[in-house]
Amino acid sequence: MAQTHRAEPHRSGHVDTFAREHLPPPDQWPELRFDLPELRYPARLNCAAELLTGPPDDRPVFRTASGDGWTYGQLRARVDRVARLLTGGLGVVPGNRVLLRGPTTPWLAACWLAVLKAGAGAVTVLAQQRPPELRAICAIARVRHALCDVRAVDDLAKAEIPGLRITTYGGDAPDDLLTRAEPGAEAAGTTGTRAGTAPDTPYPAADTAADDVALIAFTSGTTGRPKGCMHFHRDVLAIADTFSAHVLKPRPDDLFAGSPPLGFTFGLGGLVIFPMRAGASALLLEQAGPRQLLPAVAEHRVSVLFTAPTAYRAMLDELDAYDVTSLRRCVSAGENLPAATWRSWHERTGLRIINGIGATELLHIFVSAADDGIRPGTTGVPVPGWHARVQDESGAPVPDGEPGLLAVRGPVGCRYLADPRQREYVRGGWNITGDRYVREPDGYFRYVARADDMIISAGYNIAGPEVEDALLRHPDVREAAVVGRPDAHRGQVVVAHAVLREGAERDADALRAFLRSEVAPYKCPREIHFADALPRTATGKLQRYRLLPQPQPQPQPPDHPRGDQA
Repeated sequence: MAQTHRAEPHRSGHVDTFAREHLPPPDQWPELRFDLPELRYPARLNCAAELLTGPPDDRPVFRTASGDGWTYGQLRARVDRVARLLTGGLGVVPGNRVLLRGPTTPWLAACWLAVLKAGAGAVTVLAQQRPPELRAICAIARVRHALCDVRAVDDLAKAEIPGLRITTYGGDAPDDLLTRAEPGAEAAGTTGTRAGTAPDTPYPAADTAADDVALIAFTSGTTGRPKGCMHFHRDVLAIADTFSAHVLKPRPDDLFAGSPPLGFTFGLGGLVIFPMRAGASALLLEQAGPRQLLPAVAEHRVSVLFTAPTAYRAMLDELDAYDVTSLRRCVSAGENLPAATWRSWHERTGLRIINGIGATELLHIFVSAADDGIRPGTTGVPVPGWHARVQDESGAPVPDGEPGLLAVRGPVGCRYLADPRQREYVRGGWNITGDRYVREPDGYFRYVARADDMIISAGYNIAGPEVEDALLRHPDVREAAVVGRPDAHRGQVVVAHAVLREGAERDADALRAFLRSEVAPYKCPREIHFADALPRTATGKLQRYRLLPQPQPQPQPPDHPRGDQA
């Protein structure tokens, strides 16, 4: 029999109770399902300790593009040193939120694990995010501590976040995190930890509850204000024990790699959680675009690859130049995977891309299929441990073959941090992802379109209103509207329409330069159009749909027999 969420929470291990106090009210939670035996976790659980336990000390865990490697034993020792410094010299207590910022490196992963092992909550952000974005995130999550790669600290310092204590790592300053966490630093008096503590004494993991908040992942909201998605210690393990264990099926000798940064839960799962849960290893690339992925796969013999459909399309043109025979698993998420891209990749490599849909609100992928179960042009079926259906606006299921809203429930559910949009995402116990889908008669789910104003470009979620707000901060912009235009390579691209004050110069390059200081580069419009007025209703409501390009008829691909689809 399926188990559902217990109404009474476990005794928290947090001293700082902000996150638990700002969970949604119980009547706004989705129904949680724990159908698989492996999802019935103990009441006391620290997911970082679980991920670090098991593999022998000499087994590889992380590798870099230069060939430098860490073993599980080295990772355990370094995580313990950072965790000891966090709770000693830096004064972090269980439940505090700690911002993590930097490119994808073993040290960023180690800091993430150390924050969780110390019982604090990790708030991992993108290295590209600009000061206004960082200020908003820190204000919402009330962040007072930050661990930041020294190369990414400038914008965090410029954000001037009140009360934020920034500790950098990777530099040569005497107060650098890595210097203070070196073996023997305690004896030199540079860490502020207890006198007499041996530098490599195992750090006891905080006694956290399975339902204590382990991380807060921020995602763009369609209203422009970012949403903090709170996830528990048990959630971190649940995504590995569902999608990874039952669909991906990793092996200890696998080497994972991919393009998504650790600030995206797609990357956090694919590059840290999944390999470590399987006792495998990951190649962590600071630069991981299509031009870097293929050489990395060939040089390091990567076996499991995570990236977006955009990258698979781009890599098709360069495939002949690289040996990718080491690959055995390719995972695609972040945007819809066209059947044509799937077939082209399969024809060129013999590999069946594992398509999937996930959400920051649910931490990772919940509908997917692998191997002979793949049907090109569909996303797949509910991952073991998850349930999905297609319903109408009232919450009633729609018949197979008819489009509607995708609704999902499983061991992880949406819990926004003090955000009224919780009521929009969770309805009748189901998580409503904002995607329109069709459930085919054979049980496969096929993507139709987004159901909201979210723009999805090369796997990035971009809220049009957020870019509009940034445009309106320019003194010459009176009105702004941002929409997505279909694009063959990126899925969609951002297009802005602006009305300027009288006499202002219509300089798209200058406006784009301003935006680069306000929002992450991937949110900047590819096109900026100037207008004398924007379309509005009689009551003044902006009519974005009138700015959308009109769809053009598309040629239909030829039918393929079932044998060509698998």
